Amino acid sequence: MIKNAENIIVGISIGDLNGIGSEVVLKTFEDSRMLELCTPVIFANVKTLSFVKKSFESASMLHGIDRLDQILIGKINVLNVWHEPLSINYGTNDDKIGEYAIQSFVAATKALKEGFVDVLVTAPINKYNIQSESFKFPGHTDYLDQELEGNALMLMVQDTLRVGLLTDHIPLNEVASHLTEELILKKIETIKQSLIQDFSINKPKIAVLGLNPHCGDGGVIGKEDDTLIKPALKKMFEKGTLVFGPFAADGFFGSNQYEKYDAVIATYHDQGLIPFKTLSFGKGVNYTAGLNKIRTSPDHGTAYDIAGKGIADYNSFKEAVYLAIDIYNSRNQYAEISRKPLKIREKQS
Repeated sequence: MIKNAENIIVGISIGDLNGIGSEVVLKTFEDSRMLELCTPVIFANVKTLSFVKKSFESASMLHGIDRLDQILIGKINVLNVWHEPLSINYGTNDDKIGEYAIQSFVAATKALKEGFVDVLVTAPINKYNIQSESFKFPGHTDYLDQELEGNALMLMVQDTLRVGLLTDHIPLNEVASHLTEELILKKIETIKQSLIQDFSINKPKIAVLGLNPHCGDGGVIGKEDDTLIKPALKKMFEKGTLVFGPFAADGFFGSNQYEKYDAVIATYHDQGLIPFKTLSFGKGVNYTAGLNKIRTSPDHGTAYDIAGKGIADYNSFKEAVYLAIDIYNSRNQYAEISRKPLKIREKQS
């Protein structure tokens, strides 16, 4: 395998084959210009994806391989993670298909850890049918947090709009009990470092949303904002982190306050994801910040209702590929600057 410096190898886990994942993956790489930018390696089976191609008349040319040292730069590589035939029934929740989704994801993560691929982009899974004795994780992020170094944090990205979460996939009635000063400080530090090394923002400004309506109205509708969140933010601000809040969540996005900040941190899943998906118009990306490797995914699910019809919008997946490449380049640039800080300063003086 001969790799150009500009051509990044993108590992792709295929997700739930009964959903739209395989369709948006193949549509993304029908444009030959994508193959000048990166080389995809899809962890699946070439015969399976050839069947998918026919279902919506894709023009993608697939290159089947059995080992990662067989990757061809500039081709759509499909690593045969399994060889047995399988039945695809679009729009169906199938535990067997869930097993193949996890086979793909685990193999892709291993390749990422071992350096065979530079970044990982994951197609959507069904969080119900992936559960088994060998895989007991709510989703991609939790597994990556175990397998990769660092502290995983969900960061939704669309251009300059970035929304992170203090808590993610937990029931709403458990959010307050999960919030601690340690958690708040750790999550803010993770996002700050990501903004610096992944998005090349030297002095990031971060906004944090309050937990309760109107940030508790002085304790009338909840005390957590005053007794927990405010003191934590004050501690970080006094140490030099440009973090502000807590802000009342109800008017924060509608009044365009978010435009003043490099990232917004929501206290729970829907508080951040509802406004993000409303504003991102189907081009949002889910980025797992805080890890030593790069993983992105589209901001949508399996979309069983339109699977197999050839009408799935692939823009979010394509943006996930673009973002993974951009972050990879930003990290390399940051690492280079960090290695040679004195030389950089000498040139600037």
